[in-house]
Formats: sequence, C-alpha cells, structure tokens
Amino acid sequence: MSTPRKRHNAAFKAKVALAAIKEEGTVSELSSQFAVHSSMVNKWKAHLLKWASRLFEEPQSGSSNKQEAALNDALYRKIGQLEIDLDFLKKKLGQ
Repeated sequence: MSTPRKRHNAAFKAKVALAAIKEEGTVSELSSQFAVHSSMVNKWKAHLLKWASRLFEEPQSGSSNKQEAALNDALYRKIGQLEIDLDFLKKKLGQ
C-alpha cells in the first residue's frame, strides 16, 4: 500500500526555496535535509524567482477593490434569488 502524498505549507516551501537560492547546499543536499524530492526543490526555487517581483509592486487602488466588492454583492444577491426560485419550483413540482 502506498503512503499518502505529503502536503507542505507555503512557509516550508519558501524556506526550502530560499535555501536553494542562497546555495546553502546542493539541490541533492537540500532535498535530503528537508526530506523532499530534488525536483520539488527546483520547482519551488523557480516559482519563488518568478513571483518575487510581485512583493514589491504597488498595491491596487481602492476603487478596484470597491468595484470588486460591488460585483460580489450583486452576484450573491443573484445567487440568493435563484435559490429561492429553485426552492419554490421544487415545492410546486412536489405537489
């Protein structure tokens, strides 16, 4: 019987990726140290290098957040209305 797949949290992945970027050891050494496959070390390192620039981007303006909130509110209202309609139709068909 196979063992279940391990799920690593973001903090662990960042720790491993930073160790790989700092070259605290070879990929093989790091994979042994952190008990993960070497391909995962390389994948997490590449992911960190690709998305690191987003940490220094300017936050989005408040107007886009307001627009998103308004859209979410409208969608939730529509979902609520559709649920009410569905319940009504189920009752009518059940009679």
